[in-house]
Amino acid sequence: MRKYFGLPLRLTSRLSSFTLFTSRTMSSKTSLKKGEFIGALDCGTTSTRFIIFDEYASIIAQHQLEFPQYYPHPGWHEHNPEEIIESVRACISGAVQNLESVGWDKESVKAIGITNQRETTVAWDRNTGKSLCPAIVWDDGRTKGTVAHYLSKLGSEGIRLPDGEVKKGKEGHNLIKSISGLPISTYFSAIKLRWMMHHHPPVQEAYDNDTLLFGTVDSWICYHLLGSAHLTDPSNASRTLLLDLEKLEWSKALLDFFDLKSSILPKLLSSSEVYGEMKDTELKGVKVAGIAGDQQAALVGNKCLTTGEAKCTYGTGAFLLFCTGNKVVRSTHGLLSTVAYRPGPNLPPVYALEGSIAVAGSAIKWLRDQMKMIESTSQINDLAASVEDTGGVYFVTAFSGLLAPYWDPTAAGLLIGLSSYTTPGHIARATLEANAFQTRAILESMHKDAKHETKANELKVDGGMTNGDVAMQILADNIGVDILRPEMRESTALGSALLAGSAVGLYGWDLSKPNTFARVNAAGNSTFESSINDDTRGERWRMWQRAIERAKGWDEDEAE
Repeated sequence: MRKYFGLPLRLTSRLSSFTLFTSRTMSSKTSLKKGEFIGALDCGTTSTRFIIFDEYASIIAQHQLEFPQYYPHPGWHEHNPEEIIESVRACISGAVQNLESVGWDKESVKAIGITNQRETTVAWDRNTGKSLCPAIVWDDGRTKGTVAHYLSKLGSEGIRLPDGEVKKGKEGHNLIKSISGLPISTYFSAIKLRWMMHHHPPVQEAYDNDTLLFGTVDSWICYHLLGSAHLTDPSNASRTLLLDLEKLEWSKALLDFFDLKSSILPKLLSSSEVYGEMKDTELKGVKVAGIAGDQQAALVGNKCLTTGEAKCTYGTGAFLLFCTGNKVVRSTHGLLSTVAYRPGPNLPPVYALEGSIAVAGSAIKWLRDQMKMIESTSQINDLAASVEDTGGVYFVTAFSGLLAPYWDPTAAGLLIGLSSYTTPGHIARATLEANAFQTRAILESMHKDAKHETKANELKVDGGMTNGDVAMQILADNIGVDILRPEMRESTALGSALLAGSAVGLYGWDLSKPNTFARVNAAGNSTFESSINDDTRGERWRMWQRAIERAKGWDEDEAE
């Protein structure tokens, strides 16, 4: 074999090819443009996405991946925490590659925000950084026995305040709601953690050895991206049943009641500040500067930053949040009090009232999959538009009871007002109206709780169900307020980006000055105004309330 400067010619040829490839790659890298962008990591229930925005909320690049869902028993829903982290790293990498493919240098990303599915609970070991059991997802229902245990404890032992006073039974439950804004329920993280400790020996063992770390998905992600930083923000902490809403600190009374020690808890920081720099991934060294739970992030992303502004996210279910400013409003009408966000260290938090609708988009899927009335969910709008009204049909979509503000687990689904005149179009329209009526019920409860100090005159919306103009017009008609739909509807991701951008002073954004976001996601927005009079709207509402009363209390087995 011939040699060239002492090296085999074949190897020299390979080295030359590699050098040529490397020089071309380096040349293409150096030719990339540099800008100023903000990243958003959105870790939802079924998928993770990473989106890179510019100052107008135009999407420059993105990448999304689904991760596995586990349903080991009826009513159970689990995630593998390690698979969540894998999806996070892969999405960041994929988005960066897409950013570079459109000509931008990854150094253009100046900071990122994180938003996440709320309440989903992770337990891991502080020494190994590994999860100790599967994560229990927010909608998992296995913890009914745990809920019953603590309700019984309220009756027998009660909850003890720091001054030694004990509240039992209903008084005790009201005290817990007063401190945390939440009832004892399967949804919230403290209950899920107690179940883990009882049923997964490694979790209890780590607790006993003081190596247990507990957190929601934001805490788990930050721990891995920031190099073992154990932290959270108030919007996520307010969904654990352990946070004192007004003091914005972990409640000793609640920790003692749930038999938990404070050493397992993440450090409580604001929703908008620099938490640290990423230790790896394609964006190593980039600041993580914003955190919020998904629904609170959507409130920010819809720019509902002023008292009285409201947003509703319409997906499988629907989540309506109403900004109450720096004041905790205690609901007496079936809503939850929650932290919306804290705009920075040492700044007062912003609070919200929240109401949830169990069935929104899933009712449309029911028409498609079970009733075979439509072939795709988008067809619901055309079918509903084929008739002028519902022909007297009302559809209470209580497939698994009713949530806010009715809170009746014994309610059942009800189609009423059927006649020989009824067509699939009437049922389709009644399905969309059901969504509107339940939204109105929550909004009216919010106005009552706020004592009419701040009444929303418009509702900002996002989510897959908002794509249909007919659905949005029906919403405007039956609520009686303007419906504002943005062109770019990734409001959850955008909210975390706004929190992060504000923390690092990007684009002049400032959460305390809503006008600094005036140009954000402002192009191409649509407004839907009511096209019916008050009398027609009032009569439809009266009939809906009649239908609701007939649907309540139907499931006798559940009532027992």
